[in-house]
Amino acid sequence: MSTPGKTGLRGPIHGTRDAKRVASGSAVGAVIESYDFIGYGTAAALYFGAVFFPSEDPLVGTLLSFATLGVGFIARPLGGIIGGHLGDRVGRKPVLVTSLIVMGLATFIIGVLPTYQSVGILAPILLVVVRVVQGLAFGAEWGGAILMTYEHAPWKRKGLFTGTVQAGFPIGLLLANLVFLISVHLPGDLAWRVPFLVSLVLVIVGLVIRSKVPESPVFEEVKTSGQTVKSPVVEVIRDDWRNIVRGIFLRVAETAGYAISVTYMISYINDHELASTDQTLTAICIASALGIFATTGWGALTDIVGRRPIYIWVTLFAAAFGIPMFLAANTGSFVLIIATITIAYIVCQNALAGAQGAWFPELFQANTRSSGASLAYQISAMVSGLTPFATSLLYMWLGWLGPALLFVVYALLGFGAALVTRETWTRADREFVNRKIAELGHSTSAESSKHPEPHPSSPNHDDALN
Repeated sequence: MSTPGKTGLRGPIHGTRDAKRVASGSAVGAVIESYDFIGYGTAAALYFGAVFFPSEDPLVGTLLSFATLGVGFIARPLGGIIGGHLGDRVGRKPVLVTSLIVMGLATFIIGVLPTYQSVGILAPILLVVVRVVQGLAFGAEWGGAILMTYEHAPWKRKGLFTGTVQAGFPIGLLLANLVFLISVHLPGDLAWRVPFLVSLVLVIVGLVIRSKVPESPVFEEVKTSGQTVKSPVVEVIRDDWRNIVRGIFLRVAETAGYAISVTYMISYINDHELASTDQTLTAICIASALGIFATTGWGALTDIVGRRPIYIWVTLFAAAFGIPMFLAANTGSFVLIIATITIAYIVCQNALAGAQGAWFPELFQANTRSSGASLAYQISAMVSGLTPFATSLLYMWLGWLGPALLFVVYALLGFGAALVTRETWTRADREFVNRKIAELGHSTSAESSKHPEPHPSSPNHDDALN
């Protein structure tokens, strides 16, 4: 039997009565945030090169467009630091609501920005500024949404519940591309403006839902017991920097891999006329629709087999898939393009995202969890944001083999990180929780687990909470 992990589970063993509502509210917010952020990636691939960075060479325009995409990713770690600090100091819920408002306003503003043709160099400058604001908001979003859900969820189903939140991202991807698929037929600039403008409606809906979710019970207990720390970011970097570094490399395999297999692939297929814009967007819509169920399913699978095995096997698969992925796309076969993008998304991305939802929070202590998980998650975004730009340069040097090899490298980095990162949901942990549930008579009431026996993984058994 393996030795239980260091970090203990906290909160009601059966979860709170609000666990499902919190997961739904967090997922809805994730849908909106990803719609806004991913919508920008689609627009950058299809429109922004010509609209904001006109050039005689279309590749130059694409490079500059992807550079602004990267600016948002570079801003995300700062958003993660701000959101993580506030999440550990004042609560998870305020971060959720504020990040959603900021993201919504920034996205709406993109929809009304003047183009290069109308105001010249001011247009790309304004685009970069708004993109930075988007990055700050998105950086703050993930930690609050995941931790709220994780800390409300039942002990033995944390993978499933956090996987539900992570599934908000393929839903956002689906909505964004469906809107672009429809708006592509609109005249002139409306083709790219409309998707950003309609996001305001989604934001209003999301705010109504998120305003009704209760604060995390784990944070409330940490606050009541005086366990909050003055500078959680400083403390987690000082005491737990190794897990932050591991988390960064784990994330790079997923998010930077996505930047190649989806974001860059859209541009690659479009520039080389391997498929029409409609066909490319259709392929993305099919992949993201399947990804909704795949992400949740992968998260649930981690509750059965653990977090680490999923990562190890999927990153190995991704490393083997990098070159065949481009070979299939190069055929120009619509069926193969759909299959390639779908496999890349529902396996190489969704599986890793599904595992991260529970694994990342479990790597850190409750009073610095928001800061630690957010830093690990968002610092990797700098690599991801620059990846489409880097792949464009690699293509100029090595052709399609350059991006393919970079995808393989990212997968191997994730594989190596998984090997040196501890399992937080071992067989011993799962057996312990099953015993406790059996002892409690399989009660579904959160009150029945008000004072559970301390989890064997706890660094201090007195830290097990109600």
